[in-house]
Amino acid sequence: MSSRSRVRAARWSDREAVAGLIADALNPTPLAAWLIPDPARRRQALAAVAVIWVEHAMFFGDIHLTDDLTATTVGFHRYRPIPPPANYHTRLREAAAAHADRFEVLDTLVADRQPTEPHYHLAVLAVHPDARHAGLARAMLRYHRDRLNRVDLPSWTTTLTGGDRLLARYGYTPRPAVTLPDGPTLHPMRRNTHRDNPAMPINDTRPDAHWHDLHA
Repeated sequence: MSSRSRVRAARWSDREAVAGLIADALNPTPLAAWLIPDPARRRQALAAVAVIWVEHAMFFGDIHLTDDLTATTVGFHRYRPIPPPANYHTRLREAAAAHADRFEVLDTLVADRQPTEPHYHLAVLAVHPDARHAGLARAMLRYHRDRLNRVDLPSWTTTLTGGDRLLARYGYTPRPAVTLPDGPTLHPMRRNTHRDNPAMPINDTRPDAHWHDLHA
């Protein structure tokens, strides 16, 4: 496995594999332990919730992945407000069961930081644990940066502690951190366009939910 793996757009048939990759990447993190305290249930629940957002990105954004399914990015085209996933709260309860409230807390806290101007929302950057240290995260971010530069659009994301240092190398700058109740700290970050726009304004009201902001 190397950072030279081909990157392609995901197909509808990839959605379960992408959700599983996200769950595998997130599973060992403090955020996953906070969302799903039960380790026996954690990976299954993470994958079930992730597939909701993967399917949503197929309609309102884009998904790119390496051809060996070891790394992926999931993004949303927030050129205008987009709806939440269909039947989101019902599906979330089915996927996360008793832990759905934690996803909703995360939704609320992160959504308060969502920019209001048109932007690209990098929701997920995930690398399989077995493929760590192979340069895949850097390769995916280079691919992501080149796409953003072509459209000259600002971007916004949220990452776990440690991911902020990597994202800074690709033009992202920190916004005020978010600390979950009795949980880990998350780091919202933005990337300006080539025209070096000022900081993106932040919503005064909560838009659609997005628990899925992670980089694992």
